[in-house]
Amino acid sequence: MLVDLVKIAAGLGLLVVAGDVLVKGSVALALRLGIPALIVGLTVVAFGTSAPEMMVSVAAVLEGAPAIALGNVVGSNTANILLVLGLPAIISAIRTDEHDTRESYVIMLGASLLFILLSFMGPLGWPHALVLLGALALILFRQIREALSHRASRAEEEIEGADIHMPWGKIGLFIVLGLIGLPIGADFLVDGASSIARAYGISEAVIGLTLVAVGTSLPELATSVNAAIRGRADVALGNVIGSNIFNLLCIIGVSGLVGQLPVPEQMLRFDLWVMLGASLLIAPLIFYRWPFTRMIGIGFTVVYAAYVVFLMTSGMV
Repeated sequence: MLVDLVKIAAGLGLLVVAGDVLVKGSVALALRLGIPALIVGLTVVAFGTSAPEMMVSVAAVLEGAPAIALGNVVGSNTANILLVLGLPAIISAIRTDEHDTRESYVIMLGASLLFILLSFMGPLGWPHALVLLGALALILFRQIREALSHRASRAEEEIEGADIHMPWGKIGLFIVLGLIGLPIGADFLVDGASSIARAYGISEAVIGLTLVAVGTSLPELATSVNAAIRGRADVALGNVIGSNIFNLLCIIGVSGLVGQLPVPEQMLRFDLWVMLGASLLIAPLIFYRWPFTRMIGIGFTVVYAAYVVFLMTSGMV
């Protein structure tokens, strides 16, 4: 048990560090090649920040534990809504009237419904993966075209933390370290999680929905909490919506190209609907611009804690 927990902790640490250096190196490379910052933000940064979750899911499929891959995505999306938004709201109420996220939110709901529909047509394989990746490509194409059309009316955007003057050697080192560290970290995490599941008779899907999902959501949670402490909790809302879209379309899409993902029956009956229900909970906040108060944050956090306790005690996938 202790060895497996150490593996999981080491895996998470490697994923966070490797993902961070990969994003920094990739962003610097793209900017040095003259790619506009707004395009880099929509593509390189978006894909890079999802790299740890993607590697965990791909590693799980390759190691014969596809339930962990599915649980990772479904659990992460649920945690993003209830926990990654809930905890920052407790620290500092989130204002929803400063940014118009209605269109992105509708896209997130559409991605969720598409994923649920394909799950009932499973097991998820390469045909389903191509549908998900095709939807992602359409979304990215639309976002890039819209960004370019508005480019003339605003100054060139900057990417926070980007170093356009990073030396070529450092760029190469960061990218290599990231590409090496991500699969190693993912392997540690999946191996440790699978061992715990086998040792305690807990299904791999439950481990994916809880331990792995929360672990891979920790960077987003830390970022959101830090933003809330600085009085910028509003940034968490857009980040969560974008992350959920990428999780469903990109991570499951890539994983489906690697191998088949049978969807457990209990996940079809319960966890997919919990994910969708959590997403629908924020609809009034998005469309009516209601403030995300501390009481709502507490409520979301309590609901998520109850969900995790229910999964762990009932053994439901």
